[in-house]
This record gives sequence, C-alpha cells and structure tokens, in this order.
Amino acid sequence: MTTTAPKAPDSTTETRENWLARLALRFTAFTEKWLPDALGFVLVGTFLIFAFGLVSGEKLLGLPAKPGATSGYGLVDAWGQGFWSLITFTLQMAMIVIAGYAVAASPPVGRLIARLAALPRTPRGAIAFTAAVAMLTSYANWAFSLIFTAILAKEVARRVPGVDYRALGAMAFLGLGTVWAQGLSGSAALQVASAVSSPAPVQKVIAEGRGGNGLIPLTETIFLWQGMVATAIIFVIGVGMAWFLTPSPERAKTAEQLGIDLGPGLDRKLQDSRRTRPGEWIEYSPVFTVLLFALGAWYLVRRFANSAGNPLNALDLNTINLMLILLALVLHWRPANLARAVKDGTPAVSGILLQFPLYGGIFGMIAYTGLHKTIADWLVSISNEFFYPAMIAIYSCVLGVFVPSGGSKWVIEAPYVLDAANQLQVNQGWMVVVYDLGEASANLLQPFWMLPTLAILGLKARDIMGYTFAMFLALFPAVLVLVTLFARTLPFP
Repeated sequence: MTTTAPKAPDSTTETRENWLARLALRFTAFTEKWLPDALGFVLVGTFLIFAFGLVSGEKLLGLPAKPGATSGYGLVDAWGQGFWSLITFTLQMAMIVIAGYAVAASPPVGRLIARLAALPRTPRGAIAFTAAVAMLTSYANWAFSLIFTAILAKEVARRVPGVDYRALGAMAFLGLGTVWAQGLSGSAALQVASAVSSPAPVQKVIAEGRGGNGLIPLTETIFLWQGMVATAIIFVIGVGMAWFLTPSPERAKTAEQLGIDLGPGLDRKLQDSRRTRPGEWIEYSPVFTVLLFALGAWYLVRRFANSAGNPLNALDLNTINLMLILLALVLHWRPANLARAVKDGTPAVSGILLQFPLYGGIFGMIAYTGLHKTIADWLVSISNEFFYPAMIAIYSCVLGVFVPSGGSKWVIEAPYVLDAANQLQVNQGWMVVVYDLGEASANLLQPFWMLPTLAILGLKARDIMGYTFAMFLALFPAVLVLVTLFARTLPFP
C-alpha cells in the first residue's frame, strides 16, 4: 500500500520560530561541529575520570587484599576490573535491540506503528507526539520504549514532510531522560522492594532508619502520590518543550537532507519467503512456533508466580528479552521469518558491543576505588535536611553522565545516600525517587542509552544532543524544585 503524504503546513504557527527553537538550533549547530560521536565521548570520559581520580588522591595502582572485593583498587586495576563488568548487560542490551526490532518488523506491530505514525499531521505535532509516546512507553518499560519509539519516529518521518529528523530522534529518546526510572521498570525502586534483589548492606542501612524493616515497598517509592505528581509535571513540561523546540520548516533538516535512507514503510505488506526443499520444513512450519511459544509461556507463568509475592520482581532484562523473542516468534509465525528479521536488526548493535565495555572501565574507576564515596561525602558535608534531596539529584545526575547504569550504580551508592538520609531525617523512599529522577536526567547529557535509538534511526549522537541539552535545561531545574518541595510533605522514616 502506498502512503499519501499530507501537504506541507503553511500556517503561521508552523513557520514562526520562537526563541526556544532558535536556542535548540544553536545548541545543535554547536554539537554537530564540536561534539564527538558516542565513541569519542566515552574515550574522553575515560581519561577525565582517570585524571579526576589522580587529583582527588586515588592511587594509580593497587589490588585489594581480599580476592573478589569491590573496593581497594588503584585506578589502572579498577579500569581493568570494570572493563568486562558490564558484559552480561551488554549482551542483554544487544538482545533487546535485536528482539525489539524483530517485534516491530513483524506485520501486526508494523501495522500498529504505521497507524500511530499517521496521527500527527504537522512537524510540530509530530515532534510533540513522539515525545509523548516516548515518555508513556518508557513509564511502562524503558527497554521497549527505546526500540518502539525509534521505529515509530522513523515512520513518522516518512509521513510528515518537513519534520526535523534530528528533533524527532531526540524526542524518540526522551523517555529515558525523564520518567523511565519512576515507572514500572525503575531499577532502584524494584531493588529496594525485594529481599532477593537488594544487597545486605543496603537492607541494613534501610533497617536502621525504619526500625528493623530492611525493605522499602513500591508504595513508598514509585507509587507515592508525590512521585506520581512529579512524574506528571515532568511529562507535561517535556511535551510542551517538544512543541516549542520544533524548528521552522526553513531551518529543519529532514532525513533526506541528512543523507539518511528511511527505507520502505512499515505498512507495506511483507511477503513470507517459501521453502525450496523438503528439509526446510521445520523452519517454515508454524508447528514449532506454537510449541516453542507454549514452552516459553509456561516458564514465564511459573517465574511470575514464584516472584516472592510481587510479580514485578520477575521483570528483569532476561525476562523482558525472553518475552520479546517469544512475541516476535509468534508475530512472524514462521521461524524463518523471525530469523530474517533478527538478521536485519543485528547491524544496529555494533556500537553497543564496542562502547559498553569502555563504559564498564569508567564504572570500575568510580565504583572500585574511593571516588564514589569522595563525591558523596562532599555533597553531604555541604548539605542539610532541606537541600539534601536537590544535592543528591545533582550528584546522581553528575555521576550518571560517567556511569550510566542506574541499577548497578544504585547498589554502590545506596548505603551512602540512605545513611545520610537517616542522619538528616529525610524520607528514605523519597530519596530513591530523587536518585532516580537525577539518574534519568543524566541521560540527556551523554549518549550511552541513546545508542539503540541512534542505530535504528541512522543518526549520530551529535545530531540530537543539541535538542536533548535544551530539554535538560528545562527539565532538570524542574526536578530540583519538585524534589525539594515534595520532600517537605513526607515524614521520616
């Protein structure tokens, strides 16, 4: 089916460019000229952290006396120890991209995305719509949002003439820079709610502030009314900013102008390949699709049923990946069709495979030395009960730029963050919310989590980071105000 593109807008609301759009374009012009690509960013970040460690007094070389310890390393040894520390996570993220692509490339989901992409009619509406979908889907699950919204943005670009492809790409990523950690897949909140996931040192600190209970239920973190209102406010600001950041048609750059081939539309009917010899009947038969799906579904039912009373505890990356693969299998119906979709999606993970180990090295230099405690102690020393939430949001954001892994970073930082909250008598559950909001904001400033979205859209980090930085300038001050004001409404513990 051939899609008929709507006529280019000619209203004054579409052609008039406000100061926010001009600011975003200036940031974009700067990042396009001066900002390195995602690989350059992690290379520079590695030696910035190395230099900071030396200046702050960390030793250059050294190994802990106890084998298997996660502290006491020198900077060089910490880098090597951390280099492969994210290898499991690297494969998980690669599988999310590939499996998510396979789901989206299936005929049923492709038709759904095509229908959604047909809703916006103007460049401004397209960019705001993409931002809203990105935040809504990331609230449900951040991994799904990364892939689904990127493919949606690509389809929107096919249908809306004159839409700025850079802004569209930035908005497709917006959920990871705003509300994901406050949603159902927020890693820190899920960890502190589960005795299985939360390390003993974290439970000990929590128990000290709660009279013996070492867990913080979800009702005191992501389901706090204060947290939900803060999330809603961030959502409204994000959509509003997306609307006003849209450049005029004269200054917009389409995918074609950027030299990006969008390929065929998702609403084009996909033709099943046919087997050419009898021996191929297994991969072309839906019988094994049904059998494998039934086997996987049986396992998932058991996993969710045995998740320590809270089904959300079972929703980790491995479970999400299995669900995506099973869904892709049944949507493609024939195993051979799924194999073809996986092959088509595999090139998108090359950046992840190369760069995630380098981020692991940065993680090691911060986590396995005393750098993380140095920063945390400094923030506590200049803080008080009123300013502590804002200071931790800033701390989480700054650290998140160099260690963009919310779950693993929280395990290291939680004892210091929550212990200081106990001393200053700040609500523990709220500090989890604060930490998450700061962690999410950091994603607007560094390209680690952008890689899956960029790979699907064919963009570079420098293409969209002017827009994400403009978003950060609006959203992060709002976060600081909200976490400070709402903290006053919560009791201790």
